Amino acid sequence: MRLLTLTLISATAIAAAGAVKAADVGNAHQFSFTSIDGKPMSMADFKGKTVLVVNTASQCGFTPQYSALEAVYKKYKDKGLVVLGVPSNDFGGQEPGSNAEIKKFCEGNYDVDFPLTTKYDVKGDEAHPFYKWAAATGGDAAVPKWNFHKLLIDANGNLIAEFPTKTKPDAPDVEKAIETSLGAKG
Repeated sequence: MRLLTLTLISATAIAAAGAVKAADVGNAHQFSFTSIDGKPMSMADFKGKTVLVVNTASQCGFTPQYSALEAVYKKYKDKGLVVLGVPSNDFGGQEPGSNAEIKKFCEGNYDVDFPLTTKYDVKGDEAHPFYKWAAATGGDAAVPKWNFHKLLIDANGNLIAEFPTKTKPDAPDVEKAIETSLGAKG
């Protein structure tokens, strides 16, 4: 009986370890979002491109980062960069609007031309599967602590860098990571 119990405990531990590793399997290209306009948006469509994924909010002290996000997008989009804004109401209720209101705000106030998703949870049990994958892959640094947290995904769908809220999208370390991923000299 003791051997059976140890075998069951070992099997349970192995299964649990496998589940943790399974969360780390694959890459960002396995996930899909819905665009702010309600259309399917697969990360697989971005294969071969570098993607800067940013959880956003319209009523945050960091909302002016939309300008820098748009500038970075314009600077590098022809070289293969996609900026993907993921509106979220997870932090301080700072994205309470509808998708139509968010889109109007972003376009009207910041001339946002980069793709936006519908509003999603980005932390906790209700987080979008992409964010759960990022947390499992990148650890605590990949988990948004506030709005405008940045995750950099390479052309193969790998998480290669995380940048906290206070790091501006056009900061030298962010641009260097983008350029390195794009293969640009800069």
